[in-house]
Amino acid sequence: MGTQSLLWNSVKKFLTCGLIGLTISDRYASIVPVRGASMSPTFNPRARNFTDDYVLVEKFCLKKYEFSHGDVVVFCSPSNHKEKHIKRIIALPGDWIGTTHNSHDDVLKVPKGHCWVEGDNSASSIDSRSFGPIPLGLVKGRVTHVVWPPRRIGLVERVFPQERVSSLK
Repeated sequence: MGTQSLLWNSVKKFLTCGLIGLTISDRYASIVPVRGASMSPTFNPRARNFTDDYVLVEKFCLKKYEFSHGDVVVFCSPSNHKEKHIKRIIALPGDWIGTTHNSHDDVLKVPKGHCWVEGDNSASSIDSRSFGPIPLGLVKGRVTHVVWPPRRIGLVERVFPQERVSSLK
């Protein structure tokens, strides 16, 4: 009887901790790995296999879609909602963005409820230059800090090419 009681108490504690962790991860914040070279050098600057950095993703910004130019966000791919990408917001709804596609310069307006995202390493990034503006509803959170490896722990800076964006609405 004592062993069963101890085992049951351990199972209850494990399940409770798991549910609390899942709730926090789903609603408030989570830690995710950064895969690939599309955000280098901001993430994975020296990784051979490009899975070196882990980042903190906060989700408080989702309530009112409170994003700023230069925020790094996690979002579901517009073409495959099971895939998640990490890119930087370059333009917000109503902004005009200068783009180059197939050696052709163009300027387009980001529609209401959308944003324009790009990887920091344009040579190896599939982003809004490929699939256009993304709906803000696909954004799952904002990356605020690098949390691993220890030598890279720190705040993620908001930077973006201001010369390519006009906020004239």
